[in-house]
Amino acid sequence: MPHDAPPEGWLERYSAAVVATIRLTIADRPGELGALLDLIGETKAPLGDISVVAVGSTTKVRDIQVYCLDHDHLDLVIAKVKSHEHVRIEHVVDDVLEIHRGGTIETVERVELNSVTDLRMVYTPGVASVCQLIEREPEAAWEYTHKGNRVAIVTDGTAVLGLGDIGPLAALPVMEGKAAIFARFVGISADPILIGSKDPKKIIETVKLIHQNYAAIQLEDIGAPACFEVEETLSKELDIPVFHDDQHGTATVVLAGLINALRATNREPGDCRAVVLGAGAAGLRIARFLVDFGLQDVILCDSRGALYEGRPEGMNPWKDEVALVTNKGKEKGSLADVMKGRDLFVGVSRPGLVTPEMVSSMAKDSIVFALANPVSEIPVREAKLAGAKVALDGRGMNNALAYPGIFRGALDVRASDITMDMKIAAARALADAAQSGELMPEMLDEGVHEAVAEAVRAAAST
Repeated sequence: MPHDAPPEGWLERYSAAVVATIRLTIADRPGELGALLDLIGETKAPLGDISVVAVGSTTKVRDIQVYCLDHDHLDLVIAKVKSHEHVRIEHVVDDVLEIHRGGTIETVERVELNSVTDLRMVYTPGVASVCQLIEREPEAAWEYTHKGNRVAIVTDGTAVLGLGDIGPLAALPVMEGKAAIFARFVGISADPILIGSKDPKKIIETVKLIHQNYAAIQLEDIGAPACFEVEETLSKELDIPVFHDDQHGTATVVLAGLINALRATNREPGDCRAVVLGAGAAGLRIARFLVDFGLQDVILCDSRGALYEGRPEGMNPWKDEVALVTNKGKEKGSLADVMKGRDLFVGVSRPGLVTPEMVSSMAKDSIVFALANPVSEIPVREAKLAGAKVALDGRGMNNALAYPGIFRGALDVRASDITMDMKIAAARALADAAQSGELMPEMLDEGVHEAVAEAVRAAAST
């Protein structure tokens, strides 16, 4: 339903789903721009860049960038701008669509092709000698092709961000974005692989048929429980790393944030009582990570409440497996029930499922990681006002902090898998890379990704 009023609360810029630039002509008189910005402020849409495009004798043309919750919210902003008597809108550009126009990745050559000799060495007839070498010695492909620096990003489009099952083609912009991050921060070439089947066996078979082209497989946005079967089978049957980012990447950044949150609240892992909300791919893996890291008391919740060994309803083999190592006291009840007295909350579920009262019921100086995407279980500000000493949402705890460096390190040592030791090493490197007083480092800092890669290389060699 279109917004006829601003959304509740103040939208934070980096949780905006729509970023747009409004080009407008406005009377060049004192107070006109200020009045316009006040009108936009009434919509609770944060502003981005404001720039002068052209100057006339009595007017100025400006571009004003706005961050909106959705397109209905943008319509509200546009209506407010139009209500200003001395403004004319020239056009509106969707900046997100524009940055994706033509795609976010491309393939380029790594060698110069300036002569016929160059062409004959890269292609026929010269390339035949390389093919024959690899036929005799398959390992030579790691040195004489790009295989050793290439990753496949595989999806069936069944669990894309907060959008759900939108299909593989609609998921392609996400896969291209991940590939762009690989290239930009760690120099890895990544190919999006879209699989038009939800059948785990067909996904497995497809990856097995194409895997020789790659040094590693990243599974992405494949829904649970199919993702577990796909990862477990491919990990056993392939001799290259298979890494489901929604599970392991998320769990690694959560662990990194937790390491610094424990320091900030003077806790040890064994003293921290945790509850995890969301029993899909991310939640199940996070719960296991927390146990492996040394937390003695972890409860995992789904829509029916706390998981426990022997729970009769809403279980599956993967939930059963996690229930064996969590909730040792077999506590029952709703999320609100089991959050009471807990030190840590990790949410990977849906927006708005946690209230301030639930946070207030937690232990003193609690830690809240509300990671539902794109809108969290509870806003960071509300969690802190309710008593959380530390609170983060999915913008500060992004998978892209972890997976580039993890894959770079794994590829550098020709790893056949990515072990728990490698992931814990990555989490510790991320925690150590954070600036003083921060839980997580800056994703745009290339040194962070190299630090993660170095930690993974070291862990792989021990």
